[in-house]
Amino acid sequence: MSAFLIIPAIDLMSGRCVRLRQGRAEDRTEYSNDPAQVARDFEAAGARRIHIVDLDGAFRGASANLEAIRAIRRAVGCPLEVGGGLRTPEAVRGALAEGIDFAILGTLAVRQPDHLQAIVNEHGERIIVALDAKDGLVAVDGWVTAERNMPVVEVARRLAALGARTFLHTDIARDGMLSGPNLETTRALAEAVDAGVIASGGVASETDLQNLAAMRLPNLLGAIVGRALYDGRIDLAHAITTFQE
Repeated sequence: MSAFLIIPAIDLMSGRCVRLRQGRAEDRTEYSNDPAQVARDFEAAGARRIHIVDLDGAFRGASANLEAIRAIRRAVGCPLEVGGGLRTPEAVRGALAEGIDFAILGTLAVRQPDHLQAIVNEHGERIIVALDAKDGLVAVDGWVTAERNMPVVEVARRLAALGARTFLHTDIARDGMLSGPNLETTRALAEAVDAGVIASGGVASETDLQNLAAMRLPNLLGAIVGRALYDGRIDLAHAITTFQE
């Protein structure tokens, strides 16, 4: 089996590591007040990349957990991908200047595609476009607003034409719910674009990871795993050995 990245997630609110259900700020569970130690544990288990979301930044529109992100960067050597509140070219440059390897853009990419094109031209493969969907429609502003007449696959095609090289697709209805990933949309998205795709939302077991990997889509790079790790449903080290070695 070819390598399939298992990317553990750290979601930040008020400097703490939390998980939300379906992106709702009021429905959260706190797991740790030391996100840097969580990152160390992930790296020790073999993680080759860590996914970080500044949830406060996503809701407010500007980065809000910079100190926690800096602490994570100091704590681990593996690549970090960070999103949440990166809505201007200056914010993207600032995040990358902090030693972040990949900047994740959602609202900016969807609402200001001309800025996305300029940012991709400047930073290339260090830009990941987040396509978060509610009922098949792209959602922005920290998942609060579903954009009308913007089916996720059509948006992906349009942004790929502007140079986007990697997409992160999250099915919001499944995020934090341990209900299994959206295989159908993941396949449709991967087959629609000549770009990398990372799946997110709903992964609850190694069987879910197996189902994603078994689609054998050459541009399906891997999957984000969050709550299933924190709840002990997936052993990160075992999953990495199974899918990445």
